[in-house]
Amino acid sequence: MGLTVREMRLDEVHLIIDYFYASAPEYLEMMGVDPSRLLPPQAWYARLESEFALPVEQRQYYAVIWQLDDCAIGYSSCDRIVFGEHANMHLHVIPPEHRNRGIGRECVRKSVAIYFRQFRLKELFCQPYALNVPPHRTLQAAGFKYVKTYMTVPGPINFHQPVTQWVIRRE
Repeated sequence: MGLTVREMRLDEVHLIIDYFYASAPEYLEMMGVDPSRLLPPQAWYARLESEFALPVEQRQYYAVIWQLDDCAIGYSSCDRIVFGEHANMHLHVIPPEHRNRGIGRECVRKSVAIYFRQFRLKELFCQPYALNVPPHRTLQAAGFKYVKTYMTVPGPINFHQPVTQWVIRRE
C-alpha cells in the first residue's frame, strides 16, 4: 500500500469542489457544513486559482492531496495562516470505503509535517464539528492535544456549531 501526501496542484482542486458538491446534505451536516453557503463551482475555482498564484509566504489557503497507490483518497488544507506562527487545518477522506480505517491518521501526520515546513509554523490547530466523532479520533491518534470545545461559526461554509479545538506544536 503506497500512501503519499504531497502539495496539491491547481489542476487537482476539482477534487475539493467535487467532494462538497457530490456529498449528500446529511453528510455535509455531519461535518458542520451548510450547503447553501458553498460558492458556485466556478467562483470557488477562481478563488483557489488566485490563492495558488501567490507565493507560499503570502497564501491564506494551502492544500495537500492524499493518495493511496497513486489514487486520490482525500486531502487536507490549511487556512488562516500566519506565516511563522500558526494555521488552521482541515482533513477529508473522500471515498466512504476508506473512512474509519486508520488511513487518515498517517495522512494527517504527513500533512502536518508539510505545513510546519512550508509555513514555518509553531502550532497548527484543527477544530472539527464537535458532533463529528471520526476526525477527533484521527487528530488524537496523530498527536494533536485537546484545547477546548466552544460554539462558533468556524468558516464561511459552516453553520453556528460546537467545535472541538485541537493543537499540535512544533517540537
